[in-house]
Amino acid sequence: MMFKKILFLVFTILLVSCSSKKPVVRTVNKNPTSTNRTTKTKPITKESSKPKTEIKTVQSEENNSSEELVATSKVSTTTDDVRLYIDSFKDVAKYNMKNHGIPASITLAQGVLESGAGKGRLSTIANNHFGIKCHTGWTGESVSHDDDAAQECFRKYQDPSESYRDHSLFLTSRSRYDGLFKLDKGDYKSWAKGLKAAGYATDPKYPDKLIGIIERYQLYEYDNEVLDRNYKANIAVVVENAENYHIIQKGDTLYSLSKKYNLTVEDLKKMNNMNDNSLSIDQKIKIK
Repeated sequence: MMFKKILFLVFTILLVSCSSKKPVVRTVNKNPTSTNRTTKTKPITKESSKPKTEIKTVQSEENNSSEELVATSKVSTTTDDVRLYIDSFKDVAKYNMKNHGIPASITLAQGVLESGAGKGRLSTIANNHFGIKCHTGWTGESVSHDDDAAQECFRKYQDPSESYRDHSLFLTSRSRYDGLFKLDKGDYKSWAKGLKAAGYATDPKYPDKLIGIIERYQLYEYDNEVLDRNYKANIAVVVENAENYHIIQKGDTLYSLSKKYNLTVEDLKKMNNMNDNSLSIDQKIKIK
């Protein structure tokens, strides 16, 4: 009996010993995308998730107000545009004053108005800064442009300085402008009125527009340089009842103003001696 127990014990020991030597099989997952694989990820920083900011430079218009210049085309421009234009052509205007006798202030003011400070269609495609039409005898290049009639013929120049020279020759070679050259070369007001009287422009406000540009930008200073004088404009300050006027703002039209002040469009045009419906920002018009 004892022998059987000893035999059973030996057999059990041998069986356990064989089980402990059995090899262990390990499995390796070769799939790199498996979720069992541990990977290190970069943390998302605040900088990488921050939206990009678009920076816009906004120029203050406090000293650079916008306005519209109406001649051969309506052009929106700014005081900075006008000053840049004047600085570009002041020397050629003074040169022509010395050689042809036309005040530099008048030439520059006409250039600003007629060309829209160099931004009008004729000045950009034809270097024509004074809206001079072909007329009889013109043999140079030309462009077509809608003015008093559709597709009229206007002179085209290779350079703006040619337009300035032609403007001087245009005035000196036509007898209807002879009276201008009897005026004082420093009297820009008489020259502005004389141009209108001689038929240079049909706009009844043409002289006032030229005078306004000359005095606003002190163009008479260039006349002073040529004439060697020290003239200063004595600009009268007129006190007006603000209730009788409306200052044109962006978006204003004669129609909207007529509704606002219980007037007709024709009433407004008659009160302000207007030939068309064009308005300029900061323009003062009568409403009473």
